[in-house]
Amino acid sequence: MKILIVEDEPELAELIRYALRRAGMQSDAFGEAAAAEHALRTGHYDAMLLDLGLPDGRGETLLRRHRRTGGTTPVLIVTATDAVQSRVDCPTLGPDDYLVKPCDRDELGARVRALLRRPGGALGTTLVLGRLELDTIGRHASSGGAPVALSRRELDVLEHLMRRAGRVVPKDLLEEKLYDADNSPDSNPIPVHIHNLRRKLDQNDAGVEIHTIRGVGYLVHARA
Repeated sequence: MKILIVEDEPELAELIRYALRRAGMQSDAFGEAAAAEHALRTGHYDAMLLDLGLPDGRGETLLRRHRRTGGTTPVLIVTATDAVQSRVDCPTLGPDDYLVKPCDRDELGARVRALLRRPGGALGTTLVLGRLELDTIGRHASSGGAPVALSRRELDVLEHLMRRAGRVVPKDLLEEKLYDADNSPDSNPIPVHIHNLRRKLDQNDAGVEIHTIRGVGYLVHARA
């Protein structure tokens, strides 16, 4: 999962990124509405954490524009503004949840996951393909009920493949989803993750196959 953070206080933005990393999510952070709006137009994000007070304009304006142009990214407003009027006004903007800062980092991670599990969100509880089951909340996989030991990155790759089972998942999309703008891989890790996944899934008789579509990406399906 990849989250867009719109927060103009660098130290707070880094604390939020840390909380999201602990929850198994990647993120990009921007301190101005214009940069965040450009990121929304050109990138792929599963949710947005939005501060209302930004140096180049109010967060409400960014959110209104996003919704007016058909944007459906789930939005969690995270702001120090806890006035009653703000709580009344915010629902008219189109956010999905509201959290007053400072907030507990574990609560922040939990609220984002809850946001993504809502209808139309990015998370489902359990994905099933062949004999393979992936618990996207507990972050563990099993084959025929027996646990399959996978690394965090391998779980992330597997989730994206299983959510698009039967369809090609571009390699570039996997890289974008797994690594944030400040943590781009120096090498070429996706093929390594795919190789390890194939080996572990075969060893555990998971009943799935991962195909490489040369020059494009990867496709997973249940073994016939």
